[in-house]
Amino acid sequence: MISNEQLIEDFRNGIFALNTRRFGTVAEIMIRRLYGFCYSNAVAYDLYDPRKELKIEVKFSRATKENETRISENNVIEQCLAALSLENRILMSNETDYYSFDSNIQQVKPLCFDYLFYGLFFADHVEIYGIDSADVANIPGFSGRQHYGNDGEGQFHLNESTISFHRDHCFQKELTYIELYNLLNC
Repeated sequence: MISNEQLIEDFRNGIFALNTRRFGTVAEIMIRRLYGFCYSNAVAYDLYDPRKELKIEVKFSRATKENETRISENNVIEQCLAALSLENRILMSNETDYYSFDSNIQQVKPLCFDYLFYGLFFADHVEIYGIDSADVANIPGFSGRQHYGNDGEGQFHLNESTISFHRDHCFQKELTYIELYNLLNC
């Protein structure tokens, strides 16, 4: 029989192991259930708030420590095997001043939504931030041109240099993995 503690740890590790699109779906479901939003009928944004008639976009990333070693022809197998150990890679929320990390929030199209929920999945909890679409351009390091010739689609990074801005100006909520599990298990 698996303990509740082990179940929550496995749940968290499973979130970190999901491919990008599936991970994004978990974040969308989390935000929808937390705030009572509806799914969008449009492809330009993820959710809809019928009470305020707002188009909601959801973008999250996993906080992982930067790898100190680059992959090369000489260490490719070693680096692939080392990537299996989540405990060595995922960042605790209180380690943001001690480790380099870079979580990229990308494909942000402020003209397509009214409000952006974004955040980080840390080892110990999830931090949820939010910002009006009109203010996205004021995020430190925001680039409105993610790809060459692709105006209107941008990106920004949450890292050791910018995390204080997000925590100080955009913080909405924090969820433990037990709270997230319970939210998703109803």
